[in-house]
Amino acid sequence: MHILVTNDDGVHAPGLLALTKAVRQIAEKVTILAPNRNWSASGHVKTLHRPLRVTETELADGSSAWATDGAPSDCVALAQLGFIPDKIDMVVSGINPNANIGHDVTYSGTVTAAMEAAIWGIPGIAVSIDKPEGLIGAVDYEGAAEAAQSVIQWLSQQADLPGDAILNINVPYGPLAEMKGFRITRQGLRIYRDELVRRLDPRGKPYYWIGGEAPTGVEEPGTDYGALSAGYVSITPIQLDLTSRSLQAWMEEHRFGEGLADS
Repeated sequence: MHILVTNDDGVHAPGLLALTKAVRQIAEKVTILAPNRNWSASGHVKTLHRPLRVTETELADGSSAWATDGAPSDCVALAQLGFIPDKIDMVVSGINPNANIGHDVTYSGTVTAAMEAAIWGIPGIAVSIDKPEGLIGAVDYEGAAEAAQSVIQWLSQQADLPGDAILNINVPYGPLAEMKGFRITRQGLRIYRDELVRRLDPRGKPYYWIGGEAPTGVEEPGTDYGALSAGYVSITPIQLDLTSRSLQAWMEEHRFGEGLADS
């Protein structure tokens, strides 16, 4: 199996190195192609208005990797369009130092890299860790890397894994042995406490900063946030089809379109 590893924190982020080391233990070949800077909260970006640069670089353990000035989703597209000549069997993105749950998936560059993989017909896995708020010192990614390795290894053994499969994995902080297990979950409700901060620059002109307290969530059983809060690894299958079936049914029930002029 050939696995492409990417992220949204930059090619030299420690989470990417931890994930790469874990993946190397189970994959026949691992290629790293990641952004050369942080793209956190970038969403699903595709660069079309300028050329993309790719350079070879070296990770902290001395292994080689590729870095681009494009977004996380660009990394996957570049690989699939021929920059990486060998066939890629799976894309793994992470490890993000903060959880990506609920509505976060629409913002997360980590998750949208996995979504880009699905667009190309390749299974995509996004891995994030629920780092404690206010943590001082280096982030420990080992537990999350081990959890991701277990999931990826299981997936690689499934002959009928859909090509457009997307899994959003969120891992509690700490050693894998201290986690309660794995749970298949659905997206939960993220609660944001954003606020707009207005300040003046040295010339007296206003500028704005979106700030606020760290987001929380609703601890509902069966959800990603609920599983994390209870100490479980959350595995949420997601899809690119954003059609609201309930709204579709409601519009049909209310006979939307009747009386409207034909276009």
